[in-house]
Amino acid sequence: MKNYFFIILFYSILFSSCLPKQKFELQEGDLLFQDLDSSPLCDAIELVTPGYKDANFSHIGLVVLNNDTLKVLEAIPPKVVLTDMKSFFNRSYDTEGRSKIIAGRLKDEFQHTIKDAIIYAKNKIGIKYDEVFLMNNNSYYCSELIFEAFEKDSIFTLKPMTFLHPETNDTLTVWKNYYSKLGIKIPQNEPGINPGIMSLSDKIGIIYSYGIPDGMEQ
Repeated sequence: MKNYFFIILFYSILFSSCLPKQKFELQEGDLLFQDLDSSPLCDAIELVTPGYKDANFSHIGLVVLNNDTLKVLEAIPPKVVLTDMKSFFNRSYDTEGRSKIIAGRLKDEFQHTIKDAIIYAKNKIGIKYDEVFLMNNNSYYCSELIFEAFEKDSIFTLKPMTFLHPETNDTLTVWKNYYSKLGIKIPQNEPGINPGIMSLSDKIGIIYSYGIPDGMEQ
């Protein structure tokens, strides 16, 4: 009888290990936090704004359903666009060749905000990218678009922007050069938002990691 019990136990473990693992699936309204390796500006953004588990995020997109296909609605130079999943996920990889992206999802009590947020964001498709990173100027940077889409439900909170090195408190050279070329003053302490701050919102949960963004605790 004892041997019979262990035989049953053995096969139960064997069969359960052979069952396919449940695959994570994105759904409309999910947020994709991305560690881009595309420019010194991305590095500067990540340096001053660590996100979930200290991960470096320089970009964010909103998952939307378009003609029965999930796409990413994002503000990325030169304008607000719908991007196919393959293109979005093929931008940057960790050392294991996985996309440096994690997925966030609004908590159950805030799921009702998604419908209106998507309508708002889709209405901004084609509007130019906000290269000066200022609010309310009829252009959008990535996290500004997502913030405004959910603004009436207070999902995210604006913070004073900083362009200073966190250790020296000096303005980062890349920002000095960037705003000098634009011919405008660096908007230090102006209200703004970034992907790192958004990933820490208590109104969302981080539900899946496709790869390991730089800096992220494991």
